[in-house]
Amino acid sequence: MMNIYLSNSDGRLEEIHELQNGCWIKLVAPTEEEIRYIANHLDIPIDSIKDALDDEERSRVEKEDNHVLIIVDIPIITHDEVDGAIYETIPIGMIITNTCFITVCLQENPIFEEFTKNKIKNFYTFMKTRFALQMLYMISAYYLRYLKQINRKTSEIEKALHQSMKNKELFSLLSMEKSLVYFMTSLKANNIVMERLLRLNYLRMYEDDEDLLQDVIIENKQAIEMAEVYSSILSGMMDAFASVISNNVNIVIKFLTAITIVLSLPTMVASFYGMNVPIPYQHSPYSFIIAMFISVLLSSITAFILWKKRYF
Repeated sequence: MMNIYLSNSDGRLEEIHELQNGCWIKLVAPTEEEIRYIANHLDIPIDSIKDALDDEERSRVEKEDNHVLIIVDIPIITHDEVDGAIYETIPIGMIITNTCFITVCLQENPIFEEFTKNKIKNFYTFMKTRFALQMLYMISAYYLRYLKQINRKTSEIEKALHQSMKNKELFSLLSMEKSLVYFMTSLKANNIVMERLLRLNYLRMYEDDEDLLQDVIIENKQAIEMAEVYSSILSGMMDAFASVISNNVNIVIKFLTAITIVLSLPTMVASFYGMNVPIPYQHSPYSFIIAMFISVLLSSITAFILWKKRYF
């Protein structure tokens, strides 16, 4: 799908239907025809557009003769078969030409909506360098937002695990841990791209643009630190709950073993009195009471000993 936007004289974003100088071309899972149309009209290689459509593409920045290509990873939320939230990352491409600003992504995302719904202050499509930096800033902001959501979900799962040790909660923790690994990998790759933008003259920047890029780098590094802290906490939590579950299993086995020993003594006494051989008091009218008394006595003594040893 292809949409073309242009900032009007009031700074509001308007959708247009043909290419103009200073416009923003938003490509979301574009067709082959749309890719060729943009490549031919703006004289850029098709690969520069298609690279961002590969979900395994690495983050990087490249400068060609007539455009600059920036590929970074953005966070997204997907859902599993039970409608549970899964946090992942996908690449987004920003192509800055002399006339237009192009974004390429595999799917629609809330970062684009921030711009299309005019939620970004001082946003103009024709200020291409500022647009790219604002896009990078929003990406870092969404990483921080999703990291806080992951931390909140982790706390909720931890409370649920205190109530009951179920596989569902453990699998949810594992999913959160995997999401944090994705985030850390993508954030570190994005940080390299931003450092290169600051160090190399790929984009023409004014002093305000450099300050904005510095803010983006700070936000990104803060997200990296948060992801590392949350990952360490989650990893320790997983290890702790694994130990708790193992300990609970041992307690249950110990309890069942003690119960088995206590119940085996009456069975043993009953087996002796059920043998077809002469036994003491077998003709006594109180033989059943005697057998029951011996069984209860042995079981009680054994249960008391096991209780003193904290098997119950």
